[in-house]
Amino acid sequence: MNIHEYQAKALLQKYGVAVPRGQVAYTEEEAVTAARALGGPVWVVKAQIHAGGRGKAGGVKVVKSEADVRAAAAKMIGMTLVTHQTGPAGREVKRVYVEEGCDIARELYLGMLIDRGTQRITVMASTEGGMEIEEVAAATPEKIVKVAIDPATGFQAFHARKLAYALGLQGKQVAAAVKFMTAMHAAFVGLDASIVEINPLVVTGAGELIALDAKMNFDDNALYRQPEVAGLRDEDEEDPTELEAGRHGLNYVKLDGNIGCMVNGAGLAMATMDIIKLYGGLPANFLDVGGGATKERVTTAFKLILSDPNVEGILVNIFGGIMRCDVIAEGVVAAAKEVSLHVPLVVRLEGTNVDLGKKILKQSGLAITSADNLADAAEKIVKAVKEAA
Repeated sequence: MNIHEYQAKALLQKYGVAVPRGQVAYTEEEAVTAARALGGPVWVVKAQIHAGGRGKAGGVKVVKSEADVRAAAAKMIGMTLVTHQTGPAGREVKRVYVEEGCDIARELYLGMLIDRGTQRITVMASTEGGMEIEEVAAATPEKIVKVAIDPATGFQAFHARKLAYALGLQGKQVAAAVKFMTAMHAAFVGLDASIVEINPLVVTGAGELIALDAKMNFDDNALYRQPEVAGLRDEDEEDPTELEAGRHGLNYVKLDGNIGCMVNGAGLAMATMDIIKLYGGLPANFLDVGGGATKERVTTAFKLILSDPNVEGILVNIFGGIMRCDVIAEGVVAAAKEVSLHVPLVVRLEGTNVDLGKKILKQSGLAITSADNLADAAEKIVKAVKEAA
């Protein structure tokens, strides 16, 4: 789960992370009121969406008068902001964050995440603040310093000092870095975060360390014990189809292709998408119905796939272990009849009750193509989509 910048800063501040003062505003009048409360002479007006690259897209403005605050807020609120992370459709800006100006001497990068390779919380730091960390990794990987945290000891002061020295911090700045990073780690663990990214982390003219921007992602599986975090969810920033899938216990991710995929199991989903590409097709989605799906859930999954106007064919690939093939078949038939199936459909079933499942499909009277194996299924659906085009 993602949250907005102003929400991330509020959470981090509770753990002792230094952030600039600011207020969220939903109208230009609220923006001006916020600026007056903060005091001048410089403010920063920031569009609040769940995407990076806002500054390059015109979503961050430094202003020096209340009139300019009003103008910036009026322009941003209601606009569709397109960045490299939103895709061409962009995101509608429904609120802005008005923040006090900051005397920036240096811009650094600081992030924490779960490194799947080491299975540990890993802290990353770089002197290249303000840049996308992916760009730094590609162009100058030697400028990224990583420290993996042993869960038996947790984050220690020497970890912070190592990172601080790598960032070129000196004197009192090192002590400030220890305090800052220790608080950041406490927030990461305490809030069940999956990513905390401070970019840029600035060193002010007075030598203080402040989180000028903040991004936080959270482990969805831990939200049941994080009611405060769960309450920050902004469903307007999420794909409506993915939201609907989540309500039915389905894992759905929309992609850019034209072949819908319905599978059971994340590994099988990845293999299905790979083999579709191998045979010259492009997957339109990742949809995992899980191991214990019901007929109703399968029907819902089918409808979700067909709700994407880009879908020109569907591949159902099910291995029946806990999930029975006859249940899948009943759900596919029910959904196809309910939505008046109008695109090619290829179904590959294997496992528990596979013969019964194939019989249900065959007797349905629908134009369903059966496949003997995964390669056969991918070849048939790619061919069918191309012929139907």
